Amino acid sequence: MVAVDAVKFDLSTELQDDLLVLSGDLVVWSLRVLSDTSHAGRIDLSSVNRMDTAGAWELIQRREAGSTLIGLSDRHAELLETVTKALPVVEPTAPPPPPWRRLLEATGRWMAGFWVYLAELAEYLGRSMAALGRALRHPSDFPGTSLIHHCQETGLRAVPIVAVMSFLIGVVLAFQGSDQLRQFGAEVFVVDLIAISILRELGILLTAIIVAGRTASALTASIGSMKMRQEIDAMRTLGLDPDLVLIMPRVLALVLMLPILGLVSALTGLLGGAAMSWIELGISPAMFLTRLTDISVTHVIVGFIKAPVFALIIGVIGCHAGMQVGKDAESLGRMTSSAVVSAIFAVIIADAAFSVFFAQVGL
Repeated sequence: MVAVDAVKFDLSTELQDDLLVLSGDLVVWSLRVLSDTSHAGRIDLSSVNRMDTAGAWELIQRREAGSTLIGLSDRHAELLETVTKALPVVEPTAPPPPPWRRLLEATGRWMAGFWVYLAELAEYLGRSMAALGRALRHPSDFPGTSLIHHCQETGLRAVPIVAVMSFLIGVVLAFQGSDQLRQFGAEVFVVDLIAISILRELGILLTAIIVAGRTASALTASIGSMKMRQEIDAMRTLGLDPDLVLIMPRVLALVLMLPILGLVSALTGLLGGAAMSWIELGISPAMFLTRLTDISVTHVIVGFIKAPVFALIIGVIGCHAGMQVGKDAESLGRMTSSAVVSAIFAVIIADAAFSVFFAQVGL
């Protein structure tokens, strides 16, 4: 290895008006001599003995800036041509599209992704239903222990928060309703307000939203962590069907438990409304029950029809998000939050669709 200081490179410059005469070695170690000669219009290279690629690059830059190169020898001209061909070509950047086009493109991409997402959810729903059919044909393969475990996690453990939430909702409805109905002397109709609101809409909707926030995240985290540790691949290697072992028990547990949670929500909501009606309006529990019996059972049926549909939506979205988790913790957090938002949004959209449908059929 030769030390740099052991090699001597000499480059002399002579500036005559706009003519720069170079003599000696035009290499990387001598380029600093040219720092004060950038204004030269012509560069004479007839006395240059040695040139490397760094010197050729410097000459190319000056030629592009407007300088004229004269006196080039054949070998130096060949080196200059080689370096010129090796320089990267800067492609001209296209002007940015107008805002309306960017908006249209973003909307199109979002719509295409949305339909793909719906198709994937339909696929997971079909896979869970197919797994349930296989389990019913072969009862020995039915994951009963897993189903009971998930029923406990998604149903039993959610009873306290659902009950407290519904009780407070009933209290708020009774308090706000009585304040408004008192102006018209129709305080007794607060019972109808509470019963119809809780039995038909708020009870099952708020229960589904709580379950979506609580259970969809749990489904995504549990399945996603297994995906990160490659446990699902190991299950396939052992001949186990992930649809039968992982997806179907979780979705079925939600379908079984959400109507029960809806019943708990309805009962505790009516209890909270009755308590506040007694305190605020003096409506006794006996009078409350009497008014409650006049409420049509249709409202109860409408509320409980929604429960299995909401459960399917939450379960399929949570399991789908869990299966989409990558190999890093960032994707697990991203898919968990996405599952919660998507499940809550889908539940609200489904409830709005149910409201329009039942209004059209007269229920």
